[in-house]
Amino acid sequence: MPDQDIFSCISEPRLVARKFLARPQHEGVGAVVRRSIGRFELKYFDPFLVLDEFSVTAPAGFPDHPHRGFETVTYMLQGAVTHEDFEGHKGTIEAGDLQWMTAGRGLVHSEMPAAQGTQKGLQLWINLASKHKMIEPRYQEMLSKDIAETMIDGIKVRVIAGEALGIKSPIYTRTPTMYLDFTLKPGAHLQQLIPKSWNAFVYILEGEGVFGNQKSQPVTSHHILLLGPGDGLEAWNKSSKVLRFILVGGEPLGEPVVPFGPFVMNTQEEIDQTIDDFENYTNGFEKARHWRSESAISLDY
Repeated sequence: MPDQDIFSCISEPRLVARKFLARPQHEGVGAVVRRSIGRFELKYFDPFLVLDEFSVTAPAGFPDHPHRGFETVTYMLQGAVTHEDFEGHKGTIEAGDLQWMTAGRGLVHSEMPAAQGTQKGLQLWINLASKHKMIEPRYQEMLSKDIAETMIDGIKVRVIAGEALGIKSPIYTRTPTMYLDFTLKPGAHLQQLIPKSWNAFVYILEGEGVFGNQKSQPVTSHHILLLGPGDGLEAWNKSSKVLRFILVGGEPLGEPVVPFGPFVMNTQEEIDQTIDDFENYTNGFEKARHWRSESAISLDY
């Protein structure tokens, strides 16, 4: 019998409240993304600002651009992407690797393909509370081999943030967040606790699954499922193929959100100040005045 502490009992399963298919759209320079959060039907799902499933082939990519006021979480599924910023931080994340970047008061960076063929991954934007929006930028990076992973009863989980099936991630989440990558073999049944006060969603990467109620219709890849109230998620793989999805949850901030492209603040006045800071290379953007990424120089972006 499985350990009851690992497969914790759920008293109030979360049902699927809303469902969307993430359709391809163009973003960056020649890149294609399937955006599920941050689109017109779902502009914000507190504390989540954007979820993109991206696909990019050189010379396309995401050349030099700024951020302020939130975190970006990049999780590679295929290929590799090189990241470079105006502080001199540079590295390449490959399939299965993670980069958790806190933009805070501001940085300028680029994200460009680092391998042949098509690079695929997920990028999640997590809002920061007003008291944290102007903190110093920070990175947390993990190689695939270092991400906590286990398999029990036909369920494999990679714990990007939070905990599941008795294992825990060392990633620090300034906005309390869980980020779990589940793979269910045919016939597998998952029960995963989620804090009651948190918002949570599922995004399906591969296969089809049944979520919330085992009598509901199966849902296929590239769909996002917003979960209703409750204390956990139940999921079933009733198909003959593997099911892979991410389960993400976070504590709502309950604060005003004013976005302007790559900047997310709480008021229009703060957005105006951010634009002024960026255009005048002040208040965190000083190093942007004389910086261009190596990829921008080589590709003449």
